[in-house]
Amino acid sequence: MRPACAQTHWQTRGGRYFMIGEGTHSTNQRRHTYVRDNVQVGFFTDPTVCIGCKACEVACKEWNQVPDDGFIWSGNSYDNTGHLGASTWRHVMFVEQDRQKGGQIVGGHSLGDSNVNLPVEAPAKAEDPFRWIFVSDVCKHCEQAGCLEACPTGAIVRTEIGSVLVQNDVCNGCGYCVVSCPFGVINRRPEPLPDAGGAFKCTFCYDRQKSGLTPACAKVCPTESIVFGRLDDLRARARQRVQQLQQHGYSDAQLYDPTETSVRGIHAFFLILGESEAYGLPPKPQIPTIHLKASWTAAFAAAIGALIVTLCAFAFL
Repeated sequence: MRPACAQTHWQTRGGRYFMIGEGTHSTNQRRHTYVRDNVQVGFFTDPTVCIGCKACEVACKEWNQVPDDGFIWSGNSYDNTGHLGASTWRHVMFVEQDRQKGGQIVGGHSLGDSNVNLPVEAPAKAEDPFRWIFVSDVCKHCEQAGCLEACPTGAIVRTEIGSVLVQNDVCNGCGYCVVSCPFGVINRRPEPLPDAGGAFKCTFCYDRQKSGLTPACAKVCPTESIVFGRLDDLRARARQRVQQLQQHGYSDAQLYDPTETSVRGIHAFFLILGESEAYGLPPKPQIPTIHLKASWTAAFAAAIGALIVTLCAFAFL
């Protein structure tokens, strides 16, 4: 019997089950004309089938010639990447939580179920709930992007497919985009790395897409945890996946796509288990420009007040 995690990725034809994915028919593998046709595209990331192989990280760096961040052993589980940044456009998070995953039976492999004779003073635990979740993080390519609105040089643009692209040759390194991103995705590249000072993030492999190719990370994902395709199709697929998981005991499965906030939804959205904070995703991300109306209102009121005080002062001279 196949686990619930894998059922979506099996195709049924004539009562027979085929291997994971759809082979060359998968949107991750076949060529497309999304850029030419101005079709909105996105990523749907499903951590329930991610195996933490980090192939997406490697493919991203290789294709985009992204420099390394330094080969440092963090000691934080197996996650040495740490976080997204100017030289890390894909980051596979290793999330460890003290709770069971879906309907799994915990404690089945504990010492209490073995034939080992334990001393009386060291009783074995009956249960040891634990889940290990891998999820590949990336720039969200917000529908209303704070980085794009803050850029003073026009270096950040919206492409035909809805992605947010930073043009390195136009960027002046001011850093306004860095503080305007509610997800902490974009950053400036430090010395002595190539193109130091400029801001960098995921490009959605725009150069590949213009040639009809899928993004490198989705192309190499062996389990199709990262799915690339039309945005509307992906959202329908994601809703179906959440419903399926909930029916199989994953009661905390939900979709992270903050359409109700000022970012108005994201083009790289996620299926998550539990709270969004565990994955470094803010529950209600907001772009800084939502505060502009209040700021301009306050400035206008202050200007009117100053004018009235000035007129009164002249009136009583």
